Amino acid sequence: MLAIILLGLAILVWLLARRARRGTGLPAGTVVYTDTGGWTRVEQPLFSAGLQLTGKPDYLIRQHDIIIPVEVKSAQAPAGGPYAAHIYQLAAYCALVAETYGRRPPYGLIQYADRTLTVDYSRGLETELLELLEEIRADAQADDVGRSHESAARCRACGFREVCDEALA
Repeated sequence: MLAIILLGLAILVWLLARRARRGTGLPAGTVVYTDTGGWTRVEQPLFSAGLQLTGKPDYLIRQHDIIIPVEVKSAQAPAGGPYAAHIYQLAAYCALVAETYGRRPPYGLIQYADRTLTVDYSRGLETELLELLEEIRADAQADDVGRSHESAARCRACGFREVCDEALA
């Protein structure tokens, strides 16, 4: 009798956990990493010595034998598709997953408040990411770097706005 009660409790816990997960919008699979503090302990950042890159994806989901990075954004999905910054952030997580787990993810997911978008981790996107990383490293060594946007809101939030001669705000 005790075994039946314990089995019933185990099934109830499993069903409640499954229902709670459905509310997150995460895809099917096993959560193997999280930076949100909800499912498991918060993991250490992923690191690539070769790329000199580190990052903490919101989730890594194991689907069969692949690991899929998931980046969660609180805003609604942009009408024209994900922002370039979101795509490159996800591409960086894909590169980190490939190095950390030894298997290249075919795609990653950006989960917006209203929908989840799939971003293919193509060879072209990987090349663009590597070029962007080189540009960032070059800018970090430069004496003067020009503004890279046309957003007054970004300028208002920038720590360099007081000394920037290109500030919009």
